[in-house]
Amino acid sequence: MIKAWFKSGSPWIWMTAGAVSINLILVIGLLLLIALRGLGHFWPSDIVEYRYQDRQAQETVIIGEEVEQSLLPEAQARAAGHEVLNGAEYLKQFLVKTGNRDILGSDFRWIQEQYIVQKTTPEDLITVERREWGNFYGRLIAVKQNRAVIAEGEHAWPVAQEKLAQVLKLFAKIDKLQDKDIGAINYNLERLRLKQRGLELKGQWNEAKRAEFAARKVAYEQEYKTLQQSISQLNQEMKCCILVVAEAGGRQINIPLERVVKLTRPNAMNVWDKAVEYIANFGTFVSDEPREANTEGGIFPAIFGTVLMVMLMAVVVTPFGVIAAVYMREYAKQGFITRIIRIAVNNLAGVPSIVYGVFGLGFFVYIIGGSIDKVFFPEAAPAPVFGTPGLLWASLTLALLTLPVVIVATEEGLSRIPKSIREGSLALGATKAETLWRTVLPMASPAIMTGLILAVARAAGEVAPLMLVGVVKLAPTLPLDGNFPYLHLDRKFMHLGFHIYDVGFQSPNVEAARPLVYATSLLLVMVIVGLNMFAIAIRNNLREKYRALEN
Repeated sequence: MIKAWFKSGSPWIWMTAGAVSINLILVIGLLLLIALRGLGHFWPSDIVEYRYQDRQAQETVIIGEEVEQSLLPEAQARAAGHEVLNGAEYLKQFLVKTGNRDILGSDFRWIQEQYIVQKTTPEDLITVERREWGNFYGRLIAVKQNRAVIAEGEHAWPVAQEKLAQVLKLFAKIDKLQDKDIGAINYNLERLRLKQRGLELKGQWNEAKRAEFAARKVAYEQEYKTLQQSISQLNQEMKCCILVVAEAGGRQINIPLERVVKLTRPNAMNVWDKAVEYIANFGTFVSDEPREANTEGGIFPAIFGTVLMVMLMAVVVTPFGVIAAVYMREYAKQGFITRIIRIAVNNLAGVPSIVYGVFGLGFFVYIIGGSIDKVFFPEAAPAPVFGTPGLLWASLTLALLTLPVVIVATEEGLSRIPKSIREGSLALGATKAETLWRTVLPMASPAIMTGLILAVARAAGEVAPLMLVGVVKLAPTLPLDGNFPYLHLDRKFMHLGFHIYDVGFQSPNVEAARPLVYATSLLLVMVIVGLNMFAIAIRNNLREKYRALEN
C-alpha cells in the first residue's frame, strides 16, 4: 500500500506543495513585518510624561515617546546593575525617545517600570521637529517676534502655527532660489569657464572672445548678487520669530522658527487628526530630502535615483539581450560553439554581483570614461567628467549583470514559436528579416517582457556593484534638472538599496535609524512591485494582441 502510494507520486506532490506553502508564509510574514515596523513609524505617537525615581531616590521628569518595551530576566537585570524589586522574575523596561539631543546628548533612554512613580499624557506637551538635533519634546511657553512676546499660555499655540506657516513659505522661497536659480547660475558659470578653457586649448582665444566672456560673466555675477540680496532679506524675515519652550526639567529654551519643520500636539489629537497627520508624514517621507545623516526627513532622491537607473538599465539591456538571443536562435549555426556560448551565458547569471561592479569600475569608468574625457572633455582636466562613477556606468553595469536573464527568456520565447509560422511567412514572399521583425518578435514579445521583469527585479535590489560605480550616501543634485542637457548621466545618485545599508549599518544614531530601515525597505519593495506591474501589464496586453497568431 505504501509502495503504491510512493509510486503514484503523491508524496512528492504534497512535499512540493508544502515547500511552496512554507515559502509563501515566510515571504508574507517578512512583508508584514516590514510593513508594520515601517508604516508604524509615521503614526503620531502620544508623548508621555514620567515621574521617575531611580535607585538613589532622586525624582526626575522624563518626557518622550514610548518606542518599545521589553522584559529583562532577573539574572541579566542584576548583571546590568539593576535591582529587581519585590522578587520579580523579570524586569520590565521601556525604550523612550526623549529627543532633545542638544540638551541630553542622546535621543533614547531605557527606563525601568519599577521606578516609575507616575505616568501621564498631558495635552499641552508638544513635538518640535527641527532641521538639526532631532525632535524636541516639552511645553510651549510663549512666542516672540523681534524679541517681544506676542503670545503666551494657551494663545501661544495658534500663533506659533501661524508664524511657522509663514516661515515655511519663506524657507521654500529660499530653497527655490538656492537650488534652482543660483544653481543654474553656478552651472552656467562653470560651463563658461570650461568653454573658455577649451578655446584656449584650441588656440582660438582672442580679445573679442575675452570681452564677450567677460560681459557674460559680469551679467551672471550681477544676477547672483541680486539673488543673494533676496535670500539675505528672506533670511532676515525668517529670523524674526522665536519659540520659548520648556524641557522636562522646566528650563526654558529659545528655538528659532527658522530651524523648525513641524509643530504637533499628538496628545490633543483624535483618531481622525492622527490619521491625517499620518498621511502627511508618509507623504513628506516620500517627497522630501534627507536630513541629519539620513535619519530624518525623506528619501525622494533615493526613490528618483532607483527608478531612473532601472529605466536606463532596461533601455540598454533589452535591445542587446534580444539581438543576442535572435542571433543565437535564428542565425547562428547550432553546433559546439553555440552550445559553449549558451553555457557561458547561463554561467554569467551566477557570477557574484560585486565582480560586475569591479568590472564596471575598471572597464566602464576608468577605460571608457577616461577615454571619453580625453577626447571630448579635455578642458575639464584634471577633474573627471565621465571618468568617475556615475549614473551611466551604474546603468551599464547592471545591464551587463541582467543581460543573461533577458537572453535566456527571449530564447525560450523564440523556441516556442511554431516553425510553421516562419515557413508560412516565407512562403508568402517575406524575407527572413521581415519575418523576424513583423511576425516572430511580436509573438515572442511576452517572453521578452518576462525577461525584462526578472531583470528589473534583480537590478532594483542590487547594492554591491553600485557602491563601486556611482551610488553615494547623499547626492547634492538630482541627475535630472532644468539645466541643459537636462539628463546628466555623469552625476552620482542615491539608491534605495544603498540607503538601507547606510541607514542600517553606518548611522551614528542606531535607534532613530531602525524604523527608517523598515520604511525604506517597504518602499523598495513597492517600487520593484510597481515597475514589475507596469511591465506585466504591457506583457499581458502583448499576449492578448498576438494570441490570434498563435492559434
